[in-house]
Amino acid sequence: MAESPHRDAVRRALEEDRAADDVTTGLLGASARRPTCAQFVAEGRFVVAGLPIIALVYGELDRETRVEALCTEGDWAAPGAVLARARASAATLLSGERVALNFLQRLSGIATLTRRVVEAVAGTGARVTHTRKTTPGLRDLETYAVTVGGGVENRRSLSAAVLWKDNHWALLGSGDLARALGAAPSGLPVVVEVEDDAQLERALAAGVRHLLVDNQPRSAWPRGCDARDRRSQSKRRVASRPRPPAPTRKPEPG
Repeated sequence: MAESPHRDAVRRALEEDRAADDVTTGLLGASARRPTCAQFVAEGRFVVAGLPIIALVYGELDRETRVEALCTEGDWAAPGAVLARARASAATLLSGERVALNFLQRLSGIATLTRRVVEAVAGTGARVTHTRKTTPGLRDLETYAVTVGGGVENRRSLSAAVLWKDNHWALLGSGDLARALGAAPSGLPVVVEVEDDAQLERALAAGVRHLLVDNQPRSAWPRGCDARDRRSQSKRRVASRPRPPAPTRKPEPG
């Protein structure tokens, strides 16, 4: 079985909670070793994300634990629906309960909000994605939840794409944007954030096709699209302009 990319995050969470040192459950003595079944029940309507993480949590505490998923990642869960069952000793189930729920609740929350936005823009051609503004140490899990909700993956790290923002503009000053972007490693996506018409024109002149309009009023969107379309149409007109016929020499009279 392939190693899960999320195992390290699960181990850190269990260590943080000192799940192996549950003093309260230890007071139960022999009763804590009793085989028990726990159910994960939905208290509201949401998109389910994180069921495989429940199995990782309990597998770290006791490899004999059996977790059965009763729905599919990405499904809408109704209130009262049983999402999963876990079978292990009472001590194992109680010691991992909070960590398992933390992951399930957080990832399901992200997936649910993503799905609502995806459904809101359905039919427009817009795609919903994520940023790097994730909880430290949980980026892989949180971006996974976005995809479960119907979003698409975006830049996951500083090395994955060029994202030119306000601070880069400030440091560039009046420098040549096209030259700066041209030094990027080959094949990397290039995205440029624009905050005014001057930056928009400089970005378009540099050949940028992916523009980020951030923290701008909605009225700024059509202006940016119009400027992009005008430049594209101008390029098409130049490219399709017929070449003048080559000059010919008239034969000289004999």
